[in-house]
Amino acid sequence: MPLTNSADTYGRVTKTFHWLTALLILSNIALGWIASDVAHAVEGDANEALIARASLLFSIHKTLGVTIFFVALTRILWALSQTKPGLLNGDKPAEAWLAETVHWLLYGSLVLVPLSGWVHHAATSGFAPIWWPFGQTLPFVPKSEPLSQAAGTAHFILQWVLTGAIAAHVAGALKHHLIDRDATLRRMLPGRVSAPPTARQPGHVLPVVTALAVWGAAMGGATALGWFATEQSGGPALAQVESDWQVESGQLQIAIRQMGSEVTGSFADWTANITYAETPDESGQHGTVEVMVSIPSLTLGSVTKQAMGADFFNVDEYPTATFTADLMAAETGHVARGTLTIRDQSVPVEMPFDLTIEDDTATVSGGLTVDRRDFNIGQGVSDEGSLGYSVEIRFDLTATRGGGA
Repeated sequence: MPLTNSADTYGRVTKTFHWLTALLILSNIALGWIASDVAHAVEGDANEALIARASLLFSIHKTLGVTIFFVALTRILWALSQTKPGLLNGDKPAEAWLAETVHWLLYGSLVLVPLSGWVHHAATSGFAPIWWPFGQTLPFVPKSEPLSQAAGTAHFILQWVLTGAIAAHVAGALKHHLIDRDATLRRMLPGRVSAPPTARQPGHVLPVVTALAVWGAAMGGATALGWFATEQSGGPALAQVESDWQVESGQLQIAIRQMGSEVTGSFADWTANITYAETPDESGQHGTVEVMVSIPSLTLGSVTKQAMGADFFNVDEYPTATFTADLMAAETGHVARGTLTIRDQSVPVEMPFDLTIEDDTATVSGGLTVDRRDFNIGQGVSDEGSLGYSVEIRFDLTATRGGGA
């Protein structure tokens, strides 16, 4: 059997690409469904074994997806360099048009499905790394939850287009073999099987346009149904507070380590009631701060839903966290000395912070590290390698004096 194609038969390289791709795709589709089922179970049960299983399955799924992407690109480049054996049903315009449309859908989906999954992974953080040394990020793909959500939605839609194309491809091959009894299927099997194509062959334009229309209909339909709408982390918005210093802008972030990788997140909804005087009293106190945080407003990469579960933040029962502290002078800078309450567990903490005041505008930044176990968070995960004990809390804000007056 020759390595290259001819006008009436496929070569050894093309056949190898065909069956290798089929094996990878079918394995990865099944693996993705199983991994998703395990991940849904993890959201309701912080079982350490389940988390480890979900991470393993998704890592294999993602790694195979990247492999498929490069195999598909190599296969396409090889196909462009080869003679394409003609169709055996080219004299039947409708069948030939459908067959070529399915081929374009297959080739395009073999690139678009893994690429959309890779973008989804690169744009978020945490959970199930890709086992390629270059696989965690992509050029020109920033860390962005809206982008990650959009890519994840596209990946979900495009996988169904691919699944439909595979089903149509298999059905067509069986029809040729069992009903038409021609050599369409047999010439893709091992061994040299040649079959002269029919004199009439379909053009390329109409199948390409049809394939584009299928992708456009799938993506457009999903858009019309609102599938691409960005999910907003939620819960009722916190009421605004009047404060001697009114926060104009700022960030409240956390960082954890999961499966050896740092996962960062931020809270979209939090309030701060701040009193502060540049001159401290006799005890060294400058003022006070009361912070309330809406836990459901947290975005924490790919583990956001898991973080909201009963064994973690348990937002159904404990939707807010609070921090109350005295703002004290320290040997270098300032420290907020008070109590952090999460999941109804109050822990004394000290948070160093840097403060600069110019006229009536203050810029502040600081942070501290806490142990999640002190707040009964993730008690079902005792392996620090799976989920780190330490949680970094960081903040920065800009506030104006008299903003609440």
